[in-house]
Amino acid sequence: MKEIYEGDLYAERNPTWHEEDSPWKAKHIANIIRKNGLSFETICEIGCGTGEILLNLEKAFPESRLSGYEISPHAYDRASRKQPTSVSFHLKDLLEEDAVSFDIIVIADVIEHVEDYIKFLKALKDRGKYKIFHIPLDLSVQSVLRAWPIMGLRANVGHLHYFFKDTALATLTSCGYEIIDYQYTASRLELPNQAFSSRLMKMPRRALYSVNADFAVRLLGGYSLLVLAE
Repeated sequence: MKEIYEGDLYAERNPTWHEEDSPWKAKHIANIIRKNGLSFETICEIGCGTGEILLNLEKAFPESRLSGYEISPHAYDRASRKQPTSVSFHLKDLLEEDAVSFDIIVIADVIEHVEDYIKFLKALKDRGKYKIFHIPLDLSVQSVLRAWPIMGLRANVGHLHYFFKDTALATLTSCGYEIIDYQYTASRLELPNQAFSSRLMKMPRRALYSVNADFAVRLLGGYSLLVLAE
């Protein structure tokens, strides 16, 4: 499936490369870093797309050195044209680099696209002290019943694997990661340019979440999982 990203297909279906979502994602990543008092000098993002998450993290942590790795020539070209001195972008697969490691590695909305995500996670583990994952929770009662939301994600943005909170955390644990912290992020409630069905579900999702967060996410979906692991 790498050919989707290395060719033009993903760019044709997603011409903005979800740049509009990046400030929101970067804000949550910065918050979990600060909340846990992480000490670091370097941040790397795997699958950095056009680089907007890293550029927003640069504003939050101006003393850090940031690197982005991307396998799509189209996304890399867009990122490299706006490259500041403190952020370096690489048209490479980090896991094919020798002896390269970082203090924090960001893996935001990536593992659901990787064919052998178990192998990927195990190979990634020793490339950084801390790993921050953002994982869409595509599996919920309503998404399974309706089916088309999951199939739409497969067709339009290339999701190959689908998680709910427990399977996401269990996957990381079984791959040797120690979970330090995690939290839900309200992806379908707060991100821009949502479909009418997502806008319609905002109120019931918020109301049920305020009563029982885990039950609301399992039943109605609309959330992602932000995980800090070591």
